[in-house]
Amino acid sequence: MLKEERQQTILSEVDLHNRILITDIAEALDVSIDTIRRDVKELDAENKLRKVHGGAISMGYMTNSARNTNIYKIEDKAAIAVKAVSMLRDGAVIFLDGGTTCMELARIIPENLNLTCFTISLPVAMELSHKANINVISIGGQISKEAQIAIGANAIHHLSEIRFDYSFIGTGYVDATYGLTEFDWDIVQIKKAVIKASKKTVLLSISEKLNSQHRYKTCDINSINTMITELKPDDKLLKAFRNHDIKII
Repeated sequence: MLKEERQQTILSEVDLHNRILITDIAEALDVSIDTIRRDVKELDAENKLRKVHGGAISMGYMTNSARNTNIYKIEDKAAIAVKAVSMLRDGAVIFLDGGTTCMELARIIPENLNLTCFTISLPVAMELSHKANINVISIGGQISKEAQIAIGANAIHHLSEIRFDYSFIGTGYVDATYGLTEFDWDIVQIKKAVIKASKKTVLLSISEKLNSQHRYKTCDINSINTMITELKPDDKLLKAFRNHDIKII
């Protein structure tokens, strides 16, 4: 594989999943870890991604700006947010995850809607803080500098004492057979706690993440009550998911 092809693969993976591990890419492309490390270093120097310990993160994922335009598949994520906002009801208590799709949802929540919104995400909390009728409660804990979310035992403890009407979560990987998975163990523990604290859990995911999996399992697909993608519910790509007891929007 040519260097240009290799680097394009790296960029595609980091754009889709927000964060990648160098070891995973090296294994997938059957090249040395040093080769991928050099590629990531070059792409970082070109401001196409950001190199972090053991991997890389997308430029769109790392920014504090809610108006960041360097977001992968922003049109699809905006379409998902429009579908999700239709589920919100006055007076509801909800949880809103971190990530670029959940940020789109936070951005378009109507100003006149009365909500109590819990979040582990610093950017989401800042976006919601500008909406007068939303009571924003930030769940504290150790801050993941890459994901800009609270993680760890303190955050999990706080989540155990709350009951959400709806939680809106993202995922790195989703498969109809293997469920939701991530490569980050700490994030998996947070998502498990969120799902346990929720009356209903809503997954927001672009269709490119369908039929993908990683090493750490968050939950079975049936632990999700509703899945929202940018696709129409009867799209053939969603066929395997329609065989499960989940609502597809």
